[in-house]
Amino acid sequence: MRGGGLLVAGTTSDAGKSVVTAGICRWLVRRGVKVAPFKAQNMSLNSFVTREGAEIGRAQAMQAQAARVEPTALMNPVLLKPGSDRSSQVVLMGKPVGEMSARGYHGGRQEALLGTVTDCLEELRSTYDAVICEGAGSPAEINLRRTDIVNMGIARAARFPVLVVGDIDRGGVFASFFGTTALLSAEDQSLVAGYLVNKFRGDVSLLEPGLDMLYGLTGRRTYGVLPYAHGLGIDEEDGLRVSLRGAVRESVVAPPHGEDVLRVAVCAVPLMSNFTDVDALAAEPGVVVRFVDRAEELADADLVIVPGTRGTVKALAWLRERGLAEALVRRAAEGRPVLGICGGFQVLGERIEDEVESRAGVVDGLGVLPVRIRFDRDKTLARPVGSALGEPVEGYEIHHGVADVRGGEPFLDGCRVGAVWGTHWHGSLESDAFRRRFLVEVARAAGRRFVPAPDTSFGVLREEQLDRLGDLVEEHADADALWRLIEGGAPAGLPFVPPGAPPLGAGGPESRGAAPDPAPQSPEGLEIAGSAGSRGQGLENAGSAVATPQGLENPESAGSRGQGLDGARSAEATPHGLGQEAEQHVDQEAL
Repeated sequence: MRGGGLLVAGTTSDAGKSVVTAGICRWLVRRGVKVAPFKAQNMSLNSFVTREGAEIGRAQAMQAQAARVEPTALMNPVLLKPGSDRSSQVVLMGKPVGEMSARGYHGGRQEALLGTVTDCLEELRSTYDAVICEGAGSPAEINLRRTDIVNMGIARAARFPVLVVGDIDRGGVFASFFGTTALLSAEDQSLVAGYLVNKFRGDVSLLEPGLDMLYGLTGRRTYGVLPYAHGLGIDEEDGLRVSLRGAVRESVVAPPHGEDVLRVAVCAVPLMSNFTDVDALAAEPGVVVRFVDRAEELADADLVIVPGTRGTVKALAWLRERGLAEALVRRAAEGRPVLGICGGFQVLGERIEDEVESRAGVVDGLGVLPVRIRFDRDKTLARPVGSALGEPVEGYEIHHGVADVRGGEPFLDGCRVGAVWGTHWHGSLESDAFRRRFLVEVARAAGRRFVPAPDTSFGVLREEQLDRLGDLVEEHADADALWRLIEGGAPAGLPFVPPGAPPLGAGGPESRGAAPDPAPQSPEGLEIAGSAGSRGQGLENAGSAVATPQGLENPESAGSRGQGLDGARSAEATPHGLGQEAEQHVDQEAL
């Protein structure tokens, strides 16, 4: 028996789809429903490694935790990790399959993945009572609709109802709801069941006349108005927008346990990845975390963190251009604490040999750690367990760089020299005892009378946050009506809101005057050009194949934000012409 489901779409990127999906998952599991999250295609530099060694988006791992299930590659079959504004690494079923430009990905390759995506969704539906899908960007990105596999494309393939989330804190939410619906074809509109207002501040009664008018205009109800919630440090997809806010998310401010606070500065390097590594520090009473991009901002920091990045050589150049590299070298010489994580660890070393990520060849590092890095074409994906500073530690690794450690004290498969630490391990600071011990070391080196709180549990805090999300759904949404959607699908007879989807030109069947294109067949019989419609077929390469837990043959292969690679949302320059050259490094026929 196949379980029910729902697609949580949004009027824009960052409307709250990830947290609403997590909230629905936590609400359902507390009701005794066996539920799983799903995002067909994710665009993020924040990723996670599952127990079977698959790389997926951090947001989906967080949603799996909300659902109280173990995350798997099925929950995020396609992950796009940008390396510039024009190209991304494509991670398929948890394994990297190469780099591809935006034009190449949307030029037919994306459609070929629909069989893979629908197979994953069907496997989840056969196991769980409900699957809550998260969309990407907006379902009304009409320039990308023909190749869409993450919004209305997956909703139509699964016949899932769609709940559109709008962030009222940004303003214009009524126009966004109406416009999103009116730009969809009649067939797509038939699945848009209604709306959910997110981040509302004030008296809901003042909003109700607008909700009534919206119903009159669209024939679709609003399923809830979620209030603005402070202090939710839930994993986000994209670190670029939060990189210079001056703080990490909205952590609850608590007084220090000792006499002093501890100030942590995080270098906001380009293509910053897994900035969630510092969340556990921000959760500590008395620890103040901020992102910085100027050398003078390091002066009063007790600890400086150089985080992970998808562009190690690019980050190194950025540090040098801004004077941060010189400040880091000076800190190390003065015995002031510095921590490098993954790409940040690599830049602190003596030398980087990169013919894979930037193809820059041999580049000198900052030379504060006795480490030489060589980039390997195969990516390390692991869930290591060990100990450091006398305490147990768990983490996860996601990197192409291979470290040749030539000295210093061992530290989480990296090394330590004085007050400078470097490791490839992400997530290590979530290990409570280790984090406390590490902060004691930092405070001693910084000359601070800071004492870590003895009872801070990052895991407990995360569970409390997920429960708060579940509470928001349960208390401020029409829970019974949501369950009817999940179980029974979109209501019949939803009216068409003109004008509908505009013409798409050659090869684009949807237009305001034409009959809607037929819904795709069920995934069991779905065939896509260039694909056999299964996870294990249609993506083969002459190079060595890497078998995933699902049996996918895995070679070298592609993808921006929203539905994917529209190439218009980042100011990052393409390093060394990568956007033009990326096509040469992927088996295009395989995709």
